[in-house]
Amino acid sequence: MLSRHQLLEPLARRRTDEVVVTTMSVVRPWGKLSDHDLDFASADSAMGHAADLALGIAMACPDRKVICLNGDGSMLMSLGTLATVIESGVDNLILFVAVNRSYEITGNQPIPAARQIDFAAMARAAGFERVYEFDAVEAYDRALDEILRAPGPTFVCAHTDQGTEGPIGRSDDEEARYLKVSLAEWSHNMRRVLTAGR
Repeated sequence: MLSRHQLLEPLARRRTDEVVVTTMSVVRPWGKLSDHDLDFASADSAMGHAADLALGIAMACPDRKVICLNGDGSMLMSLGTLATVIESGVDNLILFVAVNRSYEITGNQPIPAARQIDFAAMARAAGFERVYEFDAVEAYDRALDEILRAPGPTFVCAHTDQGTEGPIGRSDDEEARYLKVSLAEWSHNMRRVLTAGR
């Protein structure tokens, strides 16, 4: 099993100009590792739609890699997105699912069928050809360069520990820059960055 830091730190270290969409339990940990205009916290009210948002960005910006750092509870709420990703034909999306078997943000309630769900198998069944599954940091670190370099869509299932992140707020009390302003304000800023020079 990977810690949240073991999952995110190697990714943050290798990140260049990719869009990174985060949600729920990884929003704050990612914000401690990355302070980039192309980080996006999809963690206000639309639980389960981070992967949809990341897909939309990937379709709108086909020349830019898009990474979605999703949770298992959120993925479970929008399993149809897996099929939609394949149907879309995008090759610039990497969908990570951090599997901790709980809705961490709302108090670590177990997700439905937490012990039976096989997200990697679901991704394969939906048509993902590049599927990875990790429960050890060494294997993950060895594969990460290939995951980031190869054409997608790519699905990465990472078994992580449960944390104690509470509800996300948007205020100066938050440490991460992308949580200090409203979702609308950050969205406008990110759009400006993505469309600069077009």
